[in-house]
Amino acid sequence: MARMVRCGLIQCSLPVHEGEGSIRAIKDAMIRKHLGLIDKAGNKGVQILGLQEIFSTPYFCPSQDSKWYATAEPVPGPTTALLSRYARKHRMVIVAPLYERATAGVYYNTAAVLDADGKYLGKFRKIHIPQVAGFWEKFFFKPGNLGYPVFETKYAKVGVYICYDRHFPEGARIFGLHGAEIVFNPSATVAGLSDHIWKLEQPAHAVANGYFMGCINRVGVERPWKLGTFYGHSYFVSPRGEFLAEGSGDKDELVTADIDFDKITEVRNTWQFYRDRRPETYEDIGKLLP
Repeated sequence: MARMVRCGLIQCSLPVHEGEGSIRAIKDAMIRKHLGLIDKAGNKGVQILGLQEIFSTPYFCPSQDSKWYATAEPVPGPTTALLSRYARKHRMVIVAPLYERATAGVYYNTAAVLDADGKYLGKFRKIHIPQVAGFWEKFFFKPGNLGYPVFETKYAKVGVYICYDRHFPEGARIFGLHGAEIVFNPSATVAGLSDHIWKLEQPAHAVANGYFMGCINRVGVERPWKLGTFYGHSYFVSPRGEFLAEGSGDKDELVTADIDFDKITEVRNTWQFYRDRRPETYEDIGKLLP
């Protein structure tokens, strides 16, 4: 019998922009908007749900403004406690990316994983932190230090990579070695920068590592920054590189797909990448090369 699990992704635009309310009001409005979409997902029978990068705030990294530090919170903390109630309500696993305050002056770009009974299972901290025009993330985030955990949830083994991480295949392979069946990649990426590789890299990870991926991107323009338009197109991709479902490019949307996790065994029995790996020949990985 197929092990079918309904999975969902939420791509969402910012309801309140800077200058239209306090930082607290902006964050509260974004959380409220997501709660309605989470209920929609629950009503549609979604069992594993992924949210976008730092889902409860704008993508404030073009600003290099320290006032956004005030939106960071402990993980677990108040937002994970709130989402735990929704996880229990809908018997739904939730992957919730948040701005984490570890201690005064130490902040991470983090994703919490909540099981279907509301239990907090742990977190992934974004490993690779960009510092390029408009994406001044080193101002806001310390590089992650928790490795590449895979979470044993009620429905599947879940990994999380965050946005810029997807450009690094090493971590994607480690998730597979740790047993991941689906890896979520919550992102904030804009047209003209990486849209030409949005549908290349992550299907390649799924194929090379024999697991499913759920890839989430924001939609819309976030004022007052002139970073560009978040182009959405959130999607699920199979270990064969097949696109199972895809969102639009310009609207708030719940993207769902019914995923048969038994397909992983079928695919890996065909493509024996794990059998044929030669890790003893990969010693140069980790060395500083010119």
